[in-house]
Amino acid sequence: MADNRDMSAYWDRTGRVWVEQQELLDRLFAPIAEAVVDRADLRNGEHVLDVGCGAGATTFAAAWRVGPSGRAVGVDISAPLVELARRRAGEAGLEGVTFQLADAQTEAFSPGFDALVSRFGVMFFPDPVEAFVNLRRALKPGGRLAFACWRGPEDNPISEVPLRAAAPFLTELPAFERNAPGRFGFADPDRVRGVLAESGWRDVAIEALDDPTPVSADELLTMSVRVGPLNPILGALDEAAREPIRAAVARALEPYIEKGVARMNSACWLVSAKA
Repeated sequence: MADNRDMSAYWDRTGRVWVEQQELLDRLFAPIAEAVVDRADLRNGEHVLDVGCGAGATTFAAAWRVGPSGRAVGVDISAPLVELARRRAGEAGLEGVTFQLADAQTEAFSPGFDALVSRFGVMFFPDPVEAFVNLRRALKPGGRLAFACWRGPEDNPISEVPLRAAAPFLTELPAFERNAPGRFGFADPDRVRGVLAESGWRDVAIEALDDPTPVSADELLTMSVRVGPLNPILGALDEAAREPIRAAVARALEPYIEKGVARMNSACWLVSAKA
């Protein structure tokens, strides 16, 4: 059994930043969440599990599809994000929506879910086969799986621009790893098919999904230095060291901005399967 404690600690730290940027992230990725719940073909009265639910946006989208007679459960490993999701559900007065702080790779979920959805929440498992075996157990026979995961950095070039701009100021930069837990861990569709097949899923379908949601120049910079992989690096520096890096990143992003607006394309895979 793979140890997920490092990932839990990482998402506790990262979750605090995502709480801060929740409104921007929800708006940026809303079309992807809608595409996922559309692909899951959710129906009135069904029970749905949202894996890596974050602040709850995809869980809420699923809850609207299954209606008041259905049930939507969001699960995440990040305590700050789960706390925010619970607060948002309470403020909205949503019934049939609950959130659970748990490691989806090993949590013994109550079986009987009709569908499982995820928006960018399944690429971080230390042992993805173990995780998807466990998640399949949570579904009824024939239950439906739908999730979005990132394609590679070659399809998301703007993800590398901030790192290249920061490189002259730093001794070491984080690397985007394929076939390892992380943002681009499921960039290879053949790996995704292999993981799902080995863990017992059938009727696997994978298609490209692109979302060129427009963002302002300031929002693009925020995504690059606050939400992206530079955030923990910059957080460890003092303001005097951070400022030239931030300025260099801003200059590097200028070619992607026209009249104050950038189309920050999110290049993903939309994946579906059956239990």
